[in-house]
Amino acid sequence: MQIILLGPPGAGKGVQAELLSREFKIPSIASGDILREEVKGKTALGKKAKEYMDEGKLVPDEIVIEIIRERLKKGDVKGGFLLDGFPRTVFQASALDKVLEDLELKLSAVINMETPEEVTIRRLSSRRTCYDCGKIYNLITMPPKIEGICDDCQGRLFQRDDDKEEVIKRRLKVYQRQTYPLIEYYKDKNLLHSVDGGKEAKEVFVKILELLKGN
Repeated sequence: MQIILLGPPGAGKGVQAELLSREFKIPSIASGDILREEVKGKTALGKKAKEYMDEGKLVPDEIVIEIIRERLKKGDVKGGFLLDGFPRTVFQASALDKVLEDLELKLSAVINMETPEEVTIRRLSSRRTCYDCGKIYNLITMPPKIEGICDDCQGRLFQRDDDKEEVIKRRLKVYQRQTYPLIEYYKDKNLLHSVDGGKEAKEVFVKILELLKGN
């Protein structure tokens, strides 16, 4: 099973990716996580990527595509994979098609998680991240046991710059302008399935499974 998850920031793609990864025993590949590791490590790539991420802009294609290509060369994707956060543009989707062709891989389905803007803003502005281990909390749906402290490592929690409301709104505008056309791209390939990402995670997961197993 080779799956792509589409949807605006805050749609809940990360949660569904984790659930689907366990269900199908396939790796979940999140370009955002890889980039944030580079940012945390203060590498040259990370410093450059951070400038875009902090402003709610997309990281340049050449950086992201190279990361994805190298990841898909690893042996654990032979039984399937899930892409979360990539592709984000039609150009990236076309580049991914070439990468998959080169690696003799083929997509099974693309899941589009449609989510209202007000839900996205509420979810993301409530998100907090641990400085030390990177674990993500949500003050509404999954708060830490002690305010401001990570349950796992007792690290301090903070709000990422791209989770602040003014940046979220910019990110949504970027999504609508650059990423939404992917829906038509994959619809034309008969790969697209849409679900309501505004619903509770368990309900969304059940619907996705119905779509995938009926595929």
